[in-house]
Amino acid sequence: MRLKGKTAVVTGGGTGIGLGIAVALAGEGCRVAIAGRRAEVLEEVKKAHKGPTPLVGHPVDVSDRESVLKLFDWAAKELGPIDILVNSAGTNVVHRSLADTTPEEWSMLLGVNLTGTFHCMQAVLPQMRSRGDGLILNVSSIAGKRALRLAGVAYCVSKFGATALGTFATLEEGKNGIRVTNIYPGEVDTPILERRPVPLTAEQRSRILQPEDVGAAAVMIACLPPRAHIAEIVIKPTTQEYS
Repeated sequence: MRLKGKTAVVTGGGTGIGLGIAVALAGEGCRVAIAGRRAEVLEEVKKAHKGPTPLVGHPVDVSDRESVLKLFDWAAKELGPIDILVNSAGTNVVHRSLADTTPEEWSMLLGVNLTGTFHCMQAVLPQMRSRGDGLILNVSSIAGKRALRLAGVAYCVSKFGATALGTFATLEEGKNGIRVTNIYPGEVDTPILERRPVPLTAEQRSRILQPEDVGAAAVMIACLPPRAHIAEIVIKPTTQEYS
């Protein structure tokens, strides 16, 4: 129970990578609040969770600043000071080429994947500064380091932006004892794959990363002493090319 006494808010915590990280943190004794757009999904996850530390949940639309502020007001009352923020809320669209992406799809992706991360970081940073301690894990993508046609133009732009956001926050907040880590997963078996133009087969999905793999990486980072900062980490399937 290496994280006993710690608290965390995980956006996108009802499914996929966010859920994998939330369960992994709770397994180490961390008190975790999962947040996502669908309240019914959060309730199902809370009931199904069998770990040593229960999960609590609250709905949020990270692209809506007022919704984010309500989440963190609730979290402060439910958990107390937040030690760890995990920005894992993310989405994609089927139409991914520059020619086919609509302005509405573009705005939606940037609103969730980039602006949502900005809203959450701004909401939690003041309390972390006041304590001189805190950890923020931004779940990006290898598409935030290398433009991938498979990921699509809007997704890549949103994740490149999130990369810059996390890097810049490190420059500003390191002196305040706050560590920001950009996590760049490769292919992970999550519900976002259902929006692929060409669906993956069950065999293909079995060979890529699982959410708990990213969860294990998040726990490793969270368990480091405050003096140690991992600025970024790439985690990908063995079979996926990355250069």
